[in-house]
Amino acid sequence: MVKQPLVSIIINNYNYDRFVSQAIDSALNQTYSSLEVIVVDDGSTDNSQKIIGNYGNSIIPVFKENGDHASTFNAGFLASSGEIICCLDADDRFLPEKVTQVVEVFASHLEIGWCFHPLKLVNTNNKEVLGVTRAFPQLNEDISTSCDFRTQLRLGKLSFYPPSTSALCFRRSLLKQILPMPEILRQAADRYLTYGTLFLSPGFFLDRELTIQGIHSTNDGTLQQGQKFRQKKARNQVVAAYLLRSKFPELVKFTNRLFARGFSYYLFDGIKQGEEKKLIDDYYKSATLSTKLTILLIAIYHSRPWKKVQLYKSATIE
Repeated sequence: MVKQPLVSIIINNYNYDRFVSQAIDSALNQTYSSLEVIVVDDGSTDNSQKIIGNYGNSIIPVFKENGDHASTFNAGFLASSGEIICCLDADDRFLPEKVTQVVEVFASHLEIGWCFHPLKLVNTNNKEVLGVTRAFPQLNEDISTSCDFRTQLRLGKLSFYPPSTSALCFRRSLLKQILPMPEILRQAADRYLTYGTLFLSPGFFLDRELTIQGIHSTNDGTLQQGQKFRQKKARNQVVAAYLLRSKFPELVKFTNRLFARGFSYYLFDGIKQGEEKKLIDDYYKSATLSTKLTILLIAIYHSRPWKKVQLYKSATIE
């Protein structure tokens, strides 16, 4: 009998006491048996830590000071032992068969280092299904397929929209090449992680909705709008581009485009003093005049109010 690989489910939580038990229960109730559940609490000030503590030895709790998303990735990975790592935000939940299906993909494709899938978006208040994320919006429908974007990324392109945290699964051997990640990333951690791993390894997109993503008023990004969201998104793009270029110089054409998309926000809203300004200044210092012009043109292109890519399958989401 072939031994089942150990799978680590890493749940990151911050002040989600109303959701975290659902996430933990969904991880513990998988049809796959060889797994460990690690819950990283990022210095919550609500009732989260008590709820997590009530699970006793059925989970591995990690209580830490608040350091944001990147630090929870690092802490969770350090505490894990699994050959396969599945990430889960505390306001989301896995379907029972998720880990089984992901392990089957890794077992059938020994060359891959990652497996991603779509998320079903559900309103946490009324349980209404709002839509499903799309990875290949240029196609009529997503498909399950092996993927290798390494050449695309070197050329500064990517025809794939990676899903958010709770749909990300990796081989441990791949994550060792990119973790620990710089904690300055904060909420840009999943961008850094996905683009970095797409560059390092081929993978597989599994077109099955294996995670329910909870949509509510305190979501960090999904379906959010307004100036505050746009500013946060711009910062995440600028920071991810800066640090990806530092770690993977071969990605410079791609990071220039990623940086430009973030910079497009600042073209009209201005750059305040502080971290954003320093990162933008530092990124520009090493760029040639022609590269600066290219970045500016891409930024102007992405600042168009009518530019939109449909990343969700639903008539109710625009």
